[in-house]
Amino acid sequence: MDRALREVSAPLLPHLGEDEWVAFCRIFTRGSDDIYDRYIAGEITFAQQRVLRAERCLAHFGSAFDSGAQAAGWLEAYETAQPSYVRAFADVMPFLDALEASGVAYGAVSNNVHDYQRAKLDTAGLQRIGVLVGIDAVGAAKPDPAIFREGLRQLGTSAGETVYIGDNPAHDVVGAAGAGIRGIWLNRRAAVLEDEMAALVRDEVSSLAEIPALLGLT
Repeated sequence: MDRALREVSAPLLPHLGEDEWVAFCRIFTRGSDDIYDRYIAGEITFAQQRVLRAERCLAHFGSAFDSGAQAAGWLEAYETAQPSYVRAFADVMPFLDALEASGVAYGAVSNNVHDYQRAKLDTAGLQRIGVLVGIDAVGAAKPDPAIFREGLRQLGTSAGETVYIGDNPAHDVVGAAGAGIRGIWLNRRAAVLEDEMAALVRDEVSSLAEIPALLGLT
C-alpha cells in the first residue's frame, strides 16, 4: 500500500522527503481508522473512504485535490497500482503448508468485498486460499459475528474447533469471540494495547510461524 500510495500521490506533493512520505502513508494506513469505520458502518462507499483518507493525508501536508475529477483520477490510479505491489509475508506459505500437512482446513474473512480481496490474494500467489468471505456475503463486516459464522459455514467447522488469526484486536480477536471462536492477535509491529483491550486478547503472536506450536500441530 505504501509503495502504491507514494507512486500515485507524488505528483501532488513533489517536494516531500523520505520521512514525510513515511508519515503520509502512516496517516493513510493507520491514522484514518475513523474514516474506514464509517465505511464499515455503511455510511460511505469503499471508494469514498479511500478518497477521504487521501484528502486527510494531503491536508496534513498543506495540499488538496483541486477538483472532484482529480480525486477520481487519483483513485483510479491507486486502484490500478495497488494490486501490483501486493506480496505475501514470508511466513504465510510455510504456515499454510503446516496447516495442510496437519489436515487443518483454512480460509479467510475480509472486511473488503469478495472479488476485490480475491484479486489481492491471487496477485500475492495465495490462490490456495479457497474459502474467502467478504462483507458482501452476509451484508456485515467484522466484528459482526455474522461474517465469522459465514466463514464457519463455508469452512464446514464449528466455532469451538476453529481459531481466527488477525492483526486488528477489536475486529479480529474480539469479533471472533463474539461468534464463539478463539481469536489470536497477529502483532507484527510489537504494538501495545490499552489495558481494556489487552484484557480481551488472550493469545498474541508476532509471526504465523508461532501458530503451529501454539495450536499443538505436529
